[in-house]
Amino acid sequence: QVQLVESGGGLVQAGGSLRLSCAASRNIFSFNFMGWYRQAPGKQRELVARITSGGSTNYADSVKGRFTISRDIAKNTVYLQMNSLKSEDTAVYYCNADSPFVNAWGQGTQVTVSS
Repeated sequence: QVQLVESGGGLVQAGGSLRLSCAASRNIFSFNFMGWYRQAPGKQRELVARITSGGSTNYADSVKGRFTISRDIAKNTVYLQMNSLKSEDTAVYYCNADSPFVNAWGQGTQVTVSS
């Protein structure tokens, strides 16, 4: 198993930036995918961005060009740099680790963007 701990959420004005961090309790290279998801009130959880073990990335259309996912394998940490934030980015953001044997979630971190 793996424990994931997110940090970096908070309140920011529209147009601002935040960087989320997800610290894993074991080597993130062992997972096929490390990803960030979000869930806004009354909505389903959706994929925001993810990175493969090989380093490939993909993003939701709504965040392309504004968000960047990256990782530091030595620190077992995945990041989500969020720029040009909009009110519709307001949600709880969750880190996910996915492999054929493990699918784990963090506890979530709240991001609130004020307009």
